Amino acid sequence: MRSTSWQPLSVAVAIALPLAGCGGGSSPATSPSPTTTSAAANASTTTAAPPAATRLRVAATGRLPQPVQLPAMAPQRGAALLLGGLDAAAASVSQIVRVTPSGARVIGQLPHALHDGAGTAVGGTAYFLGGAEAGVASTDILRVSPSGASGVVGHLPAPASDVSAAAIGSTVYVVGGFTEKVPLRSIIAFTPGRGVRVVAEMPRALRYASVAAIGGRLIVAGGTSGVTARREILRFDPATGHVRMIGRLPAATTHAAAAAIGGRVFLLGGRGDDPASQRTAIIAIDPSTGRTHPAGRLPTAVSDMGAATVGRRILGVGGRDAQGVVHDEAWWMAAS
Repeated sequence: MRSTSWQPLSVAVAIALPLAGCGGGSSPATSPSPTTTSAAANASTTTAAPPAATRLRVAATGRLPQPVQLPAMAPQRGAALLLGGLDAAAASVSQIVRVTPSGARVIGQLPHALHDGAGTAVGGTAYFLGGAEAGVASTDILRVSPSGASGVVGHLPAPASDVSAAAIGSTVYVVGGFTEKVPLRSIIAFTPGRGVRVVAEMPRALRYASVAAIGGRLIVAGGTSGVTARREILRFDPATGHVRMIGRLPAATTHAAAAAIGGRVFLLGGRGDDPASQRTAIIAIDPSTGRTHPAGRLPTAVSDMGAATVGRRILGVGGRDAQGVVHDEAWWMAAS
């Protein structure tokens, strides 16, 4: 199997950070049997002074075995698994790639080539949820072993691509998505060994939302409602089942990656409504207040990248630029 070792940058890239589809969509759709939803009418904005900042630099940069966009990512023991995605020819791929600080190599294959799925990990075990191939969305929940073996262990209530997910404790929460006919507004909980259930409903349907878990809650930022990028920052609390709007992004953003580190959620890149409006911006979100502030820039303007928190660093991989070029870079971002 192909292995790729890192080729470090000749000049380190430093950026400031704070400490602490698939196809077109239409009108929002309601998922079955939701529980509780609420929205705050008076959300925080970006006007408050940001907290004390430190710096984050690209400590190691290398290449993936091949360019990829829209992959799923799952952290795993000092590394991350890159699952599926689209290649440079916009074809779905089935590769499972293990990315470490020293290199990246293919360690297995998904049962089918899939893109626009979601990845996360529970108890050291990686999961891939949903996704699509050739315009057909999947209901499969796949378990992926550290060796690269994978198999179906459950099913979503409805086929869903364009999904996002994050884990809190022993439960994976799957946010929004697209059935290939209608977008979804559900938040679905999957607990290994206990099945799947709908636990909440968002104020509107969302695809390609940026999602990260922090402090026992989910932060859901931006995304696409129909074909329009959104600015809302939502917070979901599993303890109450409530979804609450806590703030707004500086600009409508979709197709951005998200990861949590140092008490903040960071949105990486992304774009607006225009498919060629990719950004280098990194935006920090305070999960308590919903306030945001600029937190640096990526070396390249991309949307549709994968990201995962690995220890005290953020790993960002691949993505698509404004010219439609799919990238194979892997960026390790660490505070310094």
